[in-house]
Amino acid sequence: MLEHVIIGQYVPGKSFVHSLDPRAKLIAVIIFMIFLFVSRDPLVLGTAAALTVAAFLSAGIPFRFFWKGIRVILLIVVFTFLLHLFMTRDGTVLVSLGWLTIYSGGVIEGSLIATRLFLLIVLATMLTLTTTPVDLTDGMERLMHPLNRFRVPVHELALTMSIALRFIPTLLTETEKILKAQTARGATFSSGSIWKRLNAFIPVLVPLFVQSFQRAEELAEAMEARGYSGGEGRTKFRQLAWRNRDTIVLFVFAGFGVWSVLSVV
Repeated sequence: MLEHVIIGQYVPGKSFVHSLDPRAKLIAVIIFMIFLFVSRDPLVLGTAAALTVAAFLSAGIPFRFFWKGIRVILLIVVFTFLLHLFMTRDGTVLVSLGWLTIYSGGVIEGSLIATRLFLLIVLATMLTLTTTPVDLTDGMERLMHPLNRFRVPVHELALTMSIALRFIPTLLTETEKILKAQTARGATFSSGSIWKRLNAFIPVLVPLFVQSFQRAEELAEAMEARGYSGGEGRTKFRQLAWRNRDTIVLFVFAGFGVWSVLSVV
């Protein structure tokens, strides 16, 4: 199942979302992330969902491919919903069966948080699916450029974040391989008590850490062999170009942000 996770992957395409400047996409996701958690208005959440659906349709990503990757993350969303459902003690009692009591506040809070989390994950996934690693790094570097005045290594920070994001699929693939190898040797990860299952994962962590360090060392050697020595003095093969469509997208998301704030005031 882990091999289907699509966060950090890039899908080539010529869609509207693919053609947007990476800076516009990054700013839009940041605005969406901040203001999505500001308002509790169902109409605002409905608009956020509409923006997410519009972004997905404009990206031209095959639904079956996207669903295979996103359904793994749904487990986190469902867990978040259940956690708030059973832990929130506000509102009227809806269900009372012995030790199990469900309140209306738990249903509302769980639905609200789960919806926010799901929309945020989907939009962030769309960012990596439609932006190449090089463009993502360049976009982050350009956005953080003012920090150079404070001697912050902007290029290195942007490169590190981009590599970390793109390393997620590789790490999950390695985890899947190790789990299959351990299962073939008789290890069980789906039966027994919770402590037994946790102990079964310990032999997985050691080779996973080893593989991670090996991958990092291979990447460092490859970058060194290609003459990489930091961002200073480097030229860009592809220059970023801001166009009218990028401005329009930012206005749309900025309008969503303003509306989210006004719905609270």
